[in-house]
Amino acid sequence: MTRRIGILGGTFDPIHCGHLDLGEAARLALNLTTVLVMPSNVPPHRPPPAASTFHRFAMAALAVAGKTGWEVSDLELHDDTWSYTSTTLQRLHEQGYRPEELFFLTGADAFSEIETWKDYPHILDAAHFTVVSRPGWPVDRLREAFPAMAARIRPPMEASSQQVTSILLIEAPTADVSSTSIRARLAAGASIKGLVPVSVGQHIEQHGLYTSHVSGRREAHGMSAPSAGRLHGKS
Repeated sequence: MTRRIGILGGTFDPIHCGHLDLGEAARLALNLTTVLVMPSNVPPHRPPPAASTFHRFAMAALAVAGKTGWEVSDLELHDDTWSYTSTTLQRLHEQGYRPEELFFLTGADAFSEIETWKDYPHILDAAHFTVVSRPGWPVDRLREAFPAMAARIRPPMEASSQQVTSILLIEAPTADVSSTSIRARLAAGASIKGLVPVSVGQHIEQHGLYTSHVSGRREAHGMSAPSAGRLHGKS
């Protein structure tokens, strides 16, 4: 069976239902064999995460537990440096994954900044870039924004297993939520019910995450992400 590996990267500070909706939409549209959730270490385009590496990995693992075909990877957490998508894809190539087997999953809002990513435009040759709509960001907007990419843009069913990579656009409903808004609600003492998986909400409450600028760091002092390269979701 041909491997079709979806890579869902992000800070996941915390992981939320919008992330999971995006990954599931791609999994169904592309018949992915695996959705690999990959928390980043230090994002190059954003402030440092509020929660520790340990807690962000743990929340991601809780979020995918019970989801068949979903896994969590700590590939980007081993190095205390910037987490670049181009570096991650190169490491996966070194592990034996071909570019045409990899599907980098991202929201239309994030992809709109692709020209600022490290190693652009060569990064587009390292994997299929699968772009899923987000509230306020229909994927058709990208056709207008990047006319030079028109030759690479294809519907999901035309994703090739040959030695060619594409930009695949998926229009699908995803929860209108962001990690920023969740942190703000928690800091204000508001409920986040329905915005994150129940298990993630319980972890946040148990450890008092996002209730102050130091929460999540004190509890995990001296702790690092689990050493396993991947944590399989339980079926």
